[in-house]
Amino acid sequence: MALPNDNPKKTIFMALAVCLSCSIVVASAAVGLRPLQVANQEADRIRNIVEVAGVQRPGQTFQEAFQAIEPVLIRLTDGQATDAHDVNTFSIERASKDPQLSRALIRAEDPANIKRLPSYMPVYKVRGGDGDIETLILPVHGAGLWSTLYGFLALEGDMRTIQGLKFYQHAETPGLGGEVDNPNWRALWNGKVAFDDAGRPVIEVIKGTVEATTPNAEHRIDGLAGATLTARGVENLINFWLGDSGYGPLLARLRAERG
Repeated sequence: MALPNDNPKKTIFMALAVCLSCSIVVASAAVGLRPLQVANQEADRIRNIVEVAGVQRPGQTFQEAFQAIEPVLIRLTDGQATDAHDVNTFSIERASKDPQLSRALIRAEDPANIKRLPSYMPVYKVRGGDGDIETLILPVHGAGLWSTLYGFLALEGDMRTIQGLKFYQHAETPGLGGEVDNPNWRALWNGKVAFDDAGRPVIEVIKGTVEATTPNAEHRIDGLAGATLTARGVENLINFWLGDSGYGPLLARLRAERG
């Protein structure tokens, strides 16, 4: 430090000292804030599940409303419940990157463009007073135009009719593909029939508006103006997750149990 201020060695030393100090501050902040970030992510997950399930009563917090929802971890291959992992901490994003918890998909079987399919998925059940499932909430994800969209799809107890759709994470263009968040567009999904008479998922997001006279209107959703690729991505991911590679085995089993 006794060197003159214009000495190159002193300049380099001071620059390194400042960089080191800043790095320590940033790292400490990141570590210190991590628990808060995790808590916020969990609260946001619960909020989105409660909203798409429609179970919150006046005066209830999201946490209180979530008590009416039963989380279950299932194997996708057969739709059976499993305790192989903790459903409350299971991360779809991490599982999708782990070769032990997911499998690679070839292009022909991957219309949602997710690349890897987790072996397990959490699902959420809302039961009525008779014990039957009134609502089934299914996590879904797939590629849009610029990003992977993560959301929840709610089905009514018949396991065919859509009760709601909500995306909670994406990076689509605001005002265009970002309109997947628009409550008016999301409301168009309510009451749509996701399957045809043969049990095939047939949701279609069309260009333009679905009218009463539109053929197969019960399966069709209004398009997003200026966001054809995002809309097609939503269509693809919904049909993928409702199909045989996704929740198809679970839905078939639940329909059979319902009779």
